[in-house]
Amino acid sequence: MDYVYIKDVSKYVGKEVTIKGWLYNKRSSGKIYFLLLRDGTGIIQSVAAKGEIPDEDYELCDKITQESSMIVTGVIREDSRSPGGYELSLQHIEVVQISEPYPITPKKHGISFLMDNRHLWLRSKKQNAILRIRAEVINAVRDFFNKEGFILVDTPILTPCSVEGTTTLFETDYFGRKAYLTQSGQLYNEATCMALGKVYCFGPAFRAEKSKTRRHIIEFWQVEPEIAYAELKDVMDCAEKLIVYIVARVLEKRKDDLFAIERDIQPLENVTSPFPRITYTEAVKILHQKDEHFEWGGDFGAPQETIISESFDRPVHITHFPARIKPFYMKRPPEDEKLALGVDVLAPEGYGEIVGGGQREDNLEILEKRLKEDNLPKKDFEWYLDLRRYGSVPHGGFGLGIERTITWLCGIQHIRESIPFPRLLDRIYP
Repeated sequence: MDYVYIKDVSKYVGKEVTIKGWLYNKRSSGKIYFLLLRDGTGIIQSVAAKGEIPDEDYELCDKITQESSMIVTGVIREDSRSPGGYELSLQHIEVVQISEPYPITPKKHGISFLMDNRHLWLRSKKQNAILRIRAEVINAVRDFFNKEGFILVDTPILTPCSVEGTTTLFETDYFGRKAYLTQSGQLYNEATCMALGKVYCFGPAFRAEKSKTRRHIIEFWQVEPEIAYAELKDVMDCAEKLIVYIVARVLEKRKDDLFAIERDIQPLENVTSPFPRITYTEAVKILHQKDEHFEWGGDFGAPQETIISESFDRPVHITHFPARIKPFYMKRPPEDEKLALGVDVLAPEGYGEIVGGGQREDNLEILEKRLKEDNLPKKDFEWYLDLRRYGSVPHGGFGLGIERTITWLCGIQHIRESIPFPRLLDRIYP
């Protein structure tokens, strides 16, 4: 007999099926056991009634413990009172392994305990749903860029120089030379977009930020498109279109998972174009109107991002930041050298920045000047400067943080739950 996944049981009403899974929970009432079985695709209530199942199988119901692995056979019945609307009338139980006493019980546990047992916590209903939403976000990102004609180009994890500043680099020995874990694939994307037009890379990045905020993790995933012959508006249009696509995809494909984690989907349904577009200076005015003390020229922290984003019911673009708080490669508008043609996109509901990007400096002399101003070694960037020597064009791109996006979509309080095994300032286990 073929095995059936719980997500597909609606196709087998009245038929005998076999399901492989784990015992999620159980209860008994008189001579009936109700076994909640999970298999990674869903949860189904399995009913073992004395006299309707072999005695030795019925006796197993008393012995099996939470998370015991088992293979069960029975008939699928419709039942509106059961999880998912279906239940399994058991005919046979095969126990693969009786679980030892499971450390994560239905009672409330502290976050430190749950993080120590992250490898087991992933089996819980909420964490399970978050991971399915994560998978949908990643699939949506890939589908979007493939449909839009972008070419996936993998960029290196080991790099010889900094992209996002030297203070957050992880250094390693590379056969007697210094190398660093990548902070971003952007510089390499700039090279490949000159060859292929529209490109994106998608992978992990590493920032040694000594931050313990709910928005920061050390190892994270991001997608980074780069577009030749693009200016700031083109970058913003692409980022907006991507975000709208991701949200619509999750609402279409993962609504049940959103309900499972008790996410209010109304704010997500508001995420349609056009997004508000404001300048950094206008954002500072919003802060002042909200009685937030903030001086023009500083970088927005989490409190400021929250205040700004709460003024809108959908993501908001913020452009024209002070150049001094942006990286050396950011192009500046000719009318005001103090500004940078960059953009951050803040998620609504106080979830902060999910996109950062902008237009790149395409003039060789200006880029050489910026490197000098930032005390960056020119020799490490000669290949990057070559892109301005041989057919330079206006170009730009952005990075979208996968974990921050998931944290917002799921409405969860801390980014650590948006990735299977988070790497935090004080945690690299498990």
